[in-house]
Amino acid sequence: MRTNELILYKNMDYGDLLKDMAFLMDHHGNDYYNREDLRGLLFECINRLLELSVSHGFQGNLWHTYLTFLLVNDENAYSTSCEIRGGTEGSINEIALHDFEIFKELFDYDFTALEKDLGAGCIQTLMDYKNSSNSGKIFNRRIRDRICHLAEGLGGASDAGDFQRKMMQFYKEFGVGKLGLHKAFRIEHPEGGRMEIVPITNIAHVHLDDLVGYEIAKKKLIDNTEAFVQGRRANNCLLFGDAGTGKSSSIKAILNQYYDQGLRMIEVYKHQFKDLNEVIAQIKNRNYKFIIYMDDLSFEEFEIEYKYLKAVIEGGLERKPENVLIYATSNRRHLIRETFRDKADRDEELHTNDTVQEKLSLVARFGVTIYFGSPDKKEFQEIVRVLAKKGGINMPEEELLLEANKWELSHGGLSGRTAQQFIDYLMGKSGFVGEPAVE
Repeated sequence: MRTNELILYKNMDYGDLLKDMAFLMDHHGNDYYNREDLRGLLFECINRLLELSVSHGFQGNLWHTYLTFLLVNDENAYSTSCEIRGGTEGSINEIALHDFEIFKELFDYDFTALEKDLGAGCIQTLMDYKNSSNSGKIFNRRIRDRICHLAEGLGGASDAGDFQRKMMQFYKEFGVGKLGLHKAFRIEHPEGGRMEIVPITNIAHVHLDDLVGYEIAKKKLIDNTEAFVQGRRANNCLLFGDAGTGKSSSIKAILNQYYDQGLRMIEVYKHQFKDLNEVIAQIKNRNYKFIIYMDDLSFEEFEIEYKYLKAVIEGGLERKPENVLIYATSNRRHLIRETFRDKADRDEELHTNDTVQEKLSLVARFGVTIYFGSPDKKEFQEIVRVLAKKGGINMPEEELLLEANKWELSHGGLSGRTAQQFIDYLMGKSGFVGEPAVE
């Protein structure tokens, strides 16, 4: 196998398994190498292939799905160009064709001789693998299905040119790498390593229709987000108001609704603000729209991270990328805690207005502010009715609302969150078991 001749797809993540398999393909019948050593390496490769496949939910021809997994995740000059422009021309296209000729050979490889020489009958099992639906693993079904479907298409490609056309179409439609395939991300710092943007694979299936009420608030959020994903001017957005009113759920629902139009979301916590510049540097030239999401954002009077956030949002020398917005939720309208002592301190200052403006200037950098207030009793009961219907709760309405009123008095008051918790309680009593929330 000519894997050492790969040019664009040279340094792929999880590529060590490919190198070892290529070595076995080239030397399995060679008397120069110890047969037992080669056999041991083969079973080690099978183990790695199986572990990777099960963790991602792959099925069918696991060799093909593994090779496809490499191709859809490798961000190189060709794949990212296809993502942005939907295709590419010139010399890089010829170089990509050279690499795809090698991958076509890998797809078409007949394992019969290798299996016979090394006495490994289990290889054929991996060529038509049935994945258990009760494996207990949590994986991204949407991504699994796309990779398995593409693997079938590449396996049936007539030649390297057809293979390339299928890959180009995939990059154009779905993108490449973790940013192309996943919806949401978080920031992590591996010990001793650089900051990494890591996919979140377990995302709640929240949709805007699931959020009862707040029609005006939702419309403002939708209008701003639609302008953003369509390439028009849009604003940073602050959702503020009472606890449990659906601010965070609205953000998650926006992601689910506009993911297919290229929207992505990166969750950033207050202690990670120092990483914002690097995060923006990694995403500013990609063909997606990114919302940097800050949940429950607020600052105590002694915390000064808000000053750094102000500079990142607006005010630095470098122009803010057009494909990045910041959405935040908070229970505080002005984000920064103020006390009566602040007023006394300002009375002693010569320039009191400067102090006030310093603390209000962060909110001013969110061009759209949306208020989520607690529902009144009538609105709360309507939320309960709708959630009960969606949850399949069969209870007389009068009894349902009476129990809901009792629940809210001892469980946090009138809010959408309290209503959802009450319905979850009823569903738990009835023995309802929900499925894991995965993409």
